[in-house]
Amino acid sequence: MKTLVIVTHPNMETSIVNKRWVEELRKYPDKYTVHELYKAYPDGKIDVKKEQELVEAHGKLVLQFPVYWWSSPPLLKQWFDEVLQHGWAYGSKAEALKNKKTALAVTAGGTEHDFSVEGSLGKTLDQYLVPFETSLSYCKMNYRSFYAFYGAEHYLAGNSELPILLDRSAQGYVEFLDKL
Repeated sequence: MKTLVIVTHPNMETSIVNKRWVEELRKYPDKYTVHELYKAYPDGKIDVKKEQELVEAHGKLVLQFPVYWWSSPPLLKQWFDEVLQHGWAYGSKAEALKNKKTALAVTAGGTEHDFSVEGSLGKTLDQYLVPFETSLSYCKMNYRSFYAFYGAEHYLAGNSELPILLDRSAQGYVEFLDKL
């Protein structure tokens, strides 16, 4: 079954890494369904039933987003709050998401060193993503880890190696998804 990639970036037009990842995924329409929340719901009114049906129609789920203030963009939080309903996503009778392989794909402005105990943030990206892992596991999903691009804000200043880094990252992302 195909993998559903829910992309939540409030300004995809100015994105560098998330936009490149989406371009790469769209090369494989037989493997991935790319669902951009901000394009689907510019008014912020999520069609819960449609979202649940979309998730159910796919074998795997990946949530792709830039890390914003140590969390996700607000529409993804809203998606969690509205779509992951009791009785469907969690609770004693919830079976819709049980054992569904799921993962995160995130972009972080800080470098990998920044996201370390010794770095400027004092915590790893793993630690910042624990609430997502916990929420997905609570829904009985099979959380498989995350794929990350570090240092996005440092590459915005015209780095000549950026196209090469983006291509490597996009190809690595596809390899990560294929191993889910």
